This record gives sequence, structure tokens and C-alpha cells, in this order.
Amino acid sequence: MPKRAAVAEAPRDAPEHAREEGRGLATDFSRTMSYGGYLQLETLLSAQQPLSDKHDELLFIIIHHVQELWMKLIIRELEVATDCVRADDLRPAFKGMARVSRIQRQLVEAWDVLSTMTPADYLSFREVLGQSSGFQSWQYRLMEILLGARDEFMLKPHAHDAALTARLRAAFDAPSLYQESLRLLARRGISVPEAVLWRDPSKPHAEDEGVVAAWEQVYRHSQEHFDLYELAEELVDMEDAFQQWRFRHVTTVERVIGARMGTGGSAGVAYLRRALERRFFPELWTVRGRL
Repeated sequence: MPKRAAVAEAPRDAPEHAREEGRGLATDFSRTMSYGGYLQLETLLSAQQPLSDKHDELLFIIIHHVQELWMKLIIRELEVATDCVRADDLRPAFKGMARVSRIQRQLVEAWDVLSTMTPADYLSFREVLGQSSGFQSWQYRLMEILLGARDEFMLKPHAHDAALTARLRAAFDAPSLYQESLRLLARRGISVPEAVLWRDPSKPHAEDEGVVAAWEQVYRHSQEHFDLYELAEELVDMEDAFQQWRFRHVTTVERVIGARMGTGGSAGVAYLRRALERRFFPELWTVRGRL
């Protein structure tokens, strides 16, 4: 009698339905893709390399790895959404923008986990960080740039890397998601100041009364301009979520290091509090008081 092929089985003391569900599961991955292989878990899980023997350093590294992974996805979604708005294809843009807002909620929750680390926990390994700082996160900078932030100083921490600087500069010199949104309003027949539409994208956007008036028209006639109204609300959702992330960042840093200067020479909490005052889409907040 020929040998029966080996099958994966649940333990003999498992319930019968569990043993049945286990039959047929692959167990030999020498010639096929496995879960760990597909996700490159060996590479991913070997990236956490604490430089001290302090318990909380692993938490610190993992939180920042998680945030950088989420930012990678945010960047992709923002780039696609900007292309879609430019092409007047709003439905996929809305999907991507909604996804960004939900990712931001995950980032906010990450600060809650990090806040379980006390000042003493952090200070026990802080010296091994040297001059490294979250201020140097190029993905965070690119995310801000795609949303419309413009400050030449953003590029300076990355001047040592020509390829990275080129990528940041390309986004810096291109229209942001917000500028493309305003151009879309103009294509739909809504009056937007030409100086705003065709300004140098590398210059910071300043709040403009003409843009407030344009969004006011969208909100007051939302049934006529419903997709533009939805665009406005998706933009507000993203900025709202981004500001919540910034706020939790401030409170977490203040909770862990107080008023100390940040690693890398940043002003720490003082710098983060100033960031809370900046808006990507100022007219969308002003218009709320005009309706």
C-alpha cells in the first residue's frame, strides 16, 4: 500500500473540529512562500537593536519603527490623492485621505503606549541616542511637505544625503495637495485668486480672503458642489487628526523629559508647542466662522 502523504494535524487531545481544521495545512515551506518570508519578518524583527541593556529602550525603538512604517503608507496615500485631485478623479482621492486620517489615529495611540515610560526609564538609556532625534525623520518632513508646509530649514538635516535631499526638494517645489485642491475649485468655476493658484509652490501658503470666499461658496452650496464639499471635509479630517497627533506628541514628550532640550539640539517641548499653531489649510478653519 502506498504511503499516505503527511498532513498537518492538531494535537491528539484537541477537539475533533480543531484536528479537522488542521488537516491540509502546509508545513514544508522550503519551496514555497511562507508568512514570515512574504513579510520578511527576519529583516523586520532584527531591526530592533538596543544599544543599552535598559528594558525600556526596546519600547522606544519599536514605537518609532511603527510610526515610520505608518508614515511610509501616509506618504504613498498623499501622493496618490494629490495625483487624483490633479486629474479630477476624486473618489480614489477620498479613499486615500480617509485612510490617512485613520492611520493618524493609530499614531496617536502609539503615544499612549510610549507614555508608559517614566522619566527615569528614558534617562536610563538617553545617552546612547547621541544626536539622533525625531526632528531628523525625513518621512515626517515629507509628509508635512505633501500637506503644504514650506520651510527651507526642513531640508537642512538631510543635506548630507544627496538622493534624499533630491526627493524632498522635488516635493517641496511641486504643488501640494491643498494647492491642487484650490486649482480644482477654479476648474469647476469657483473664483480663486490667480496669485494663489499659480504662486511658487516652494513658498509658504498664507491665508487668503479670496480662498476663504471660495470655500464659503462650496459650503453654502454644498448640494451643487457636493464632491468639493466632501473634499473640504476630508482635508479638515486629516488636519484635525494631524493636530491631535501633534498634541499627544507634545504631552508625551513633556511627560517624559519635561522642559529639557531635545536630543539633536532641538528645543524639545517648546518647539513642539509652536508647531501646534501652524495650519496646513487655514481657510478651511476660518470659513467655519463665516457660515
